[in-house]
Amino acid sequence: MIKISKKSQYGLRAMVLLAKKYKSKQICSTKLISDKEGIPFDFFEKIITKIEKASLVKGKKGVLGGYVLSRSPNKINVKDIVSALEDNKKAVDCSLCGRSKQCLTKGVWGKIDDSFNKTLKSITLQDLIK
Repeated sequence: MIKISKKSQYGLRAMVLLAKKYKSKQICSTKLISDKEGIPFDFFEKIITKIEKASLVKGKKGVLGGYVLSRSPNKINVKDIVSALEDNKKAVDCSLCGRSKQCLTKGVWGKIDDSFNKTLKSITLQDLIK
């Protein structure tokens, strides 16, 4: 079973909240997002930093600071978010196996990865806030 980390689950929830605020251009603080989504604040700060480094959000510093999406919700897909947050992006990393050249099952893992990534890429934040 492919497992999505809490980091990606929380990151997606935060991005959905920001997508809901996109049209009004409302800046959301890390505190507001972590409170509304029930995400531990310290953990969320690490998540939003990675999301910002991936250019999915823009940050504004200061007392009235916070985050907004860097582009329209229909231009950000779930794969963008998961890719920004996950270290291991494959169900099975065949390069770590000494038998990868002779392995008769690695095609299965490749198909699973392709299908999984295609699904994540097909879902935008706009789809999630409809």
